Amino acid sequence: AAALSKAAGVSFNRAQFTPDVMASDITGFNIYNRSKEEFEFRSGLVMCNILLADEINRASPKTQSALLEAMEEGQVTVDGKTYAIPAPFMVIATQNPSGYIGTYPLPEAQLDRFIMRLSMGYPTEAEEMAILADRKTENPLSKISSVTNADSIQNLRSIVSGVTVSGEISRYIVQLVSATRNTKSITLGASPRASLALMKLSQAYAFIKGRDYVLAEDVSALFTPAVSHRIMLSQEARLNQTGAAEVLAEVARTVEVPFKSQR
Repeated sequence: AAALSKAAGVSFNRAQFTPDVMASDITGFNIYNRSKEEFEFRSGLVMCNILLADEINRASPKTQSALLEAMEEGQVTVDGKTYAIPAPFMVIATQNPSGYIGTYPLPEAQLDRFIMRLSMGYPTEAEEMAILADRKTENPLSKISSVTNADSIQNLRSIVSGVTVSGEISRYIVQLVSATRNTKSITLGASPRASLALMKLSQAYAFIKGRDYVLAEDVSALFTPAVSHRIMLSQEARLNQTGAAEVLAEVARTVEVPFKSQR
């Protein structure tokens, strides 16, 4: 996250979530200025372009909920007054796969606001050797310089939003997400926010691939990372140790894929 912010030339904040972190630490708060005899707003950690919410599930539900408005609307409201967050804005959150003592599971409404979930896993032997080599003498972050800025990123976002999504592709996205609501292995299917996220991700993926139109392959490649954290598996699936990726792969096989020639 820190490397991304430096390369993008945008501001970055890191919040280490613990049970004693308060919602006001994230959103900001008003403090009385005696010399001016008025309240002043002190911005919280959320006032940046990239926010790293480290071990987000260690904070209380009240503190976690402080991010809901920021992630959905790009703003925070403190004492009835709304403050805009700098654009572009993105939250990157981490959770450890083990050590759940003293943690608070993220509610479905908050998980639904993350556009995708990825598992880092362990590096390969070659990658771990490269990690050691990079850190023998200095931190690789010190070598990173910005290659763009916030204005350029905003311009790129406007271009990506213009990437063509045909009616057939839109129908394919909706059918994939709708299928999660009619599967025995899933007790809570994905919301319409999942369809919107999958469409936007597919547009960005197509743009990276050098196209101004979305293909069905783009949607298929992003279906699992975009939807896996938005569903709740049934008791039977959990007892059988069936993962979300396996269930979604089966869901995808039940939905007819548009012809490759259709754009």
